[in-house]
Amino acid sequence: MKQSLYLSLARRFVSTIKQEGFRPALRKARLYAARRLQGIGASHLNPSAAQGHSPEAYLQGVWADMARGGGFHVIRDRTRPPRIALIGDLNLPQCRKYRIEQLADFWRAQGVECDYSHYGDVPRSAQLLQTATHLCEYRLEAMPLTQMYRYEARRLGLPVLYDIDDPLFSVSAYETYNNMTALDPGLKAHFLSVAPRYAEMMNSADMVTVSTPGLVDHARLFTGRPVHMRRNFADESTLSDGRAAMDAIEEADDDGLFRLVFASGSQGHEADFEIIADAVADFVAAAPDRRLRILGHFRTELLPPAIQSRTEHYKFLPYEEYLTHLAAGDVAVMPLQDDIFNRCKSAVRVIDASSVGLTSVVSDVGDLKCLIENGVTGHVARTPADWRQLLEKLSNNRATTHEMGRAARRKLETRWAAQPAPHIIDQAVLDWIET
Repeated sequence: MKQSLYLSLARRFVSTIKQEGFRPALRKARLYAARRLQGIGASHLNPSAAQGHSPEAYLQGVWADMARGGGFHVIRDRTRPPRIALIGDLNLPQCRKYRIEQLADFWRAQGVECDYSHYGDVPRSAQLLQTATHLCEYRLEAMPLTQMYRYEARRLGLPVLYDIDDPLFSVSAYETYNNMTALDPGLKAHFLSVAPRYAEMMNSADMVTVSTPGLVDHARLFTGRPVHMRRNFADESTLSDGRAAMDAIEEADDDGLFRLVFASGSQGHEADFEIIADAVADFVAAAPDRRLRILGHFRTELLPPAIQSRTEHYKFLPYEEYLTHLAAGDVAVMPLQDDIFNRCKSAVRVIDASSVGLTSVVSDVGDLKCLIENGVTGHVARTPADWRQLLEKLSNNRATTHEMGRAARRKLETRWAAQPAPHIIDQAVLDWIET
């Protein structure tokens, strides 16, 4: 048996070399070896966590007992108060904030109990299903473990909603995504290989929710299920954290510098910055009191040489510190390449900037422009010339620029805060809880 396992692993290693290259294959082999040394198998949980079985077998004994006892199928009690079990991928902090914690708080504000769990926490996820009247899945791909949850939900008669906030299901989006050029080819190959698994989850749900109108349109190309929008919004914690960051900056000494802030976040956004690189370089180099501040992953050696010494780069920051560094800026710049993936993008960066009273200049791509009242809370730049002219205008009128930031904060508190309104959430999603 061991010999067969070793042969299988060797074949997989060779196959990975052919498909992705030697370095990605070696990296995966090292990761696999490290996980095995830690007692972790291919799944997210130690097999012992499932009482000696693999996680996807966690419910099999219960199912067998109920089937033999004649109690396998459950007649759903529609008189119970609604309660949502939200099971998702909680690994990415931004995704957890905007699509898990925020959604749970939103439903509670509507009088609906909502509990959430990471899909890898099998005992908790299974328990949540037992007390739920509805299941919401977030950003899950089809695999034995997620299929176990879905099977149990169907056994219990729970309506199933699937939520996703990026076109992870779309090969066409990935193949034309400019940011992919900055990533390891092996990582791109992985994304392409798992795209059908996300589509499978969408197609076996009762309803699909996504974060932007652009993503609604794109998702409908992949599924016949109803697709509806639930935008990201500013919840109470976003507003309070943003206010705390604003207060901290107001108490600090003003160094007189004018800062553009580019929040790159994850890897690959050098491609987005490239479309404004020349305009930013000209702007920063034109006066000694101008700076560029970058928050998140970024290869600063790719910046124009003239502004590398005037660039402040903060690579990894907890959310509160990120907001404080953002609040220390004067203008947030949000360029996006015009491709399928970015046309589906949400406006969380505008929400972040507005929460700390910062005005934004954004590309005319994705949902960014929808959260901007042009000329009042920010600006939409449609050409390279727009970027240069707008930056100069904002720098020359700092009092007006700062008032625009305050206006952005006020608009965030009113229009873009949590509310069951059509521009935040489609009525069909609110009606789903009644099914």
